[in-house]
Amino acid sequence: MKNWRTHIVYVLFLVLIAETNASAQKVRVVDIAKGWAGNSINTVVFRKNSLASFKDYQFTGFYDSLGFMVIGRRKLGSKSWELKQTSFKGNIRDAHNSISMIVDGEGFLHIAWDHHNSKLRYAKSKEPLSLELTEEMPMISTSENKVSYPEFYTMPDGGLLFFYRDGGSGNGNMVINRYDLLQKKWNRVQSNLIDGEGKRNAYWQSYVDANGVIYLSWVWRESPDVASNHDMCFAKSMDGGQSWQKSTGEKYNLPINATNAEYACRIPQKSELINQTSMHADGSGNIMIATYWRDANSNIPQYHLVYNKGQGWKVMSLDFRKTPFSLSGTGSKKIPVARPQVLIRKKGKNTSAWLFFRDEERGSKVSVASIKNIGQQKFTVKDLFEGDTGAWEPSFDTDLWKKKNIVHLFVQRTVQADGEGLTSTPPQMVQVLEWKP
Repeated sequence: MKNWRTHIVYVLFLVLIAETNASAQKVRVVDIAKGWAGNSINTVVFRKNSLASFKDYQFTGFYDSLGFMVIGRRKLGSKSWELKQTSFKGNIRDAHNSISMIVDGEGFLHIAWDHHNSKLRYAKSKEPLSLELTEEMPMISTSENKVSYPEFYTMPDGGLLFFYRDGGSGNGNMVINRYDLLQKKWNRVQSNLIDGEGKRNAYWQSYVDANGVIYLSWVWRESPDVASNHDMCFAKSMDGGQSWQKSTGEKYNLPINATNAEYACRIPQKSELINQTSMHADGSGNIMIATYWRDANSNIPQYHLVYNKGQGWKVMSLDFRKTPFSLSGTGSKKIPVARPQVLIRKKGKNTSAWLFFRDEERGSKVSVASIKNIGQQKFTVKDLFEGDTGAWEPSFDTDLWKKKNIVHLFVQRTVQADGEGLTSTPPQMVQVLEWKP
């Protein structure tokens, strides 16, 4: 009798575990409102951020069909969004000119929008958790006339970092500003962190961990032609961006350039290497960079993970794609795959990773490649969202993952014509896809 009871308890335990795992993997999609979809401006991968959370609230921003910037707020967990069409418009004809946002440690929303080698456009909320914005204002008033790719990051003290490119493609420098929460003032940290020396520029991706360590990686581009992308470099800062070092601990003499940079992976030009992807690090300092390129012995670009677990740089190729394509030319490209987002998490001895992407081979759905333990070269691929997302690329709520290990992806079906063209796609629903790995 005792054995039967033990067996029943064991079976019930297995059922409970199965139900818990199923619940953890459950996907919820929340509608927000319809937004502009004639190109990919609302869904480019380099939005830092498309979603931003603070305490119990989450914010978002997107362009509507008339080009006005719309911002929204909800309580986390709610399906109901409060939306406000601002008086600010963006050049929605150029998919580079996306919206990036963050919330500082006092609950003030900061937004930068409508940039492609153009004047800084920046505002913040008038009150904590408010959708009422100030007028446009400068941050520092120097090197703010040729801004591209604005990115916000939070720091442990509640302050912020702001990265952007000063200058044009093939000839631009990386600038870093820091927002002091007590003084409510921006200060310049770096005016030329990565120097293209007038010959090239860096297209970077970055991550700031819960301790304020800044991880930075980049490809070099020799000209506006995307085919001139090459190599993958790395640097990190332990002091808020003031000083920088290599993965080995060796200090950089600034600025970083093509000669003194640490090369995590050598990748030749004309390898279909894409720029501006993503990187992540876990609490133990394990580093992962996600991108795609074509290996020399293949004509099919594959997603690759370039990672370092303290024993040097290694590369994992996710060889599941079957379709060739080639990258060349200027402007926003019509590409059959999305630039990826990657998240990693260390649990026990394992370092797990999730790579989010979209691929025409899979019907342009929201897909994820899950790696249980980096280094074992094993992964599974599944779809999180069945709809055709067109030219969508993944962006997510970075602070929500950092604090709760919950994934909230910004999702919208958008359609991109090649070379900065427009399509006649009508407005499409903006959504948040919620998933807990």
